[in-house]
Amino acid sequence: MPFDRRQFIVLTGAAAFALALPGHAATTETRTMYGLIGKMKAAAGQRDALIAILLDGIDAMPGCLSYIVARDPKDADAIWISEVWDSQDSHRASLALPSVKAAIAKARPMIASFDEHHEIEPIGGHGLTKPR
Repeated sequence: MPFDRRQFIVLTGAAAFALALPGHAATTETRTMYGLIGKMKAAAGQRDALIAILLDGIDAMPGCLSYIVARDPKDADAIWISEVWDSQDSHRASLALPSVKAAIAKARPMIASFDEHHEIEPIGGHGLTKPR
């Protein structure tokens, strides 16, 4: 029997609810991922240089599952950064890496301000595998 869109949404929601029940959680123990979404403003005319620093060496951050830097098309100086880590501890540890410390020191003069900063708990998504 084919389902219409409304029935599909109801069934999918019911399945998601069932997976969230305490009995299910005990059988699929996973760590909580840690995420950050933030907006920063570059000093006037420095956005591309700042983006280059933010993207340099990002593949050497243990525990980093996703790190995305994006231009804000409505603001010539704004940058959005989205990060997903296997844990908050991994994120904290990354701040002690010599390469990250050097990038922060190099980028600091180019940063005009930090506009928004949100901590999140990622659940999953395309290209993102939950740590176990």
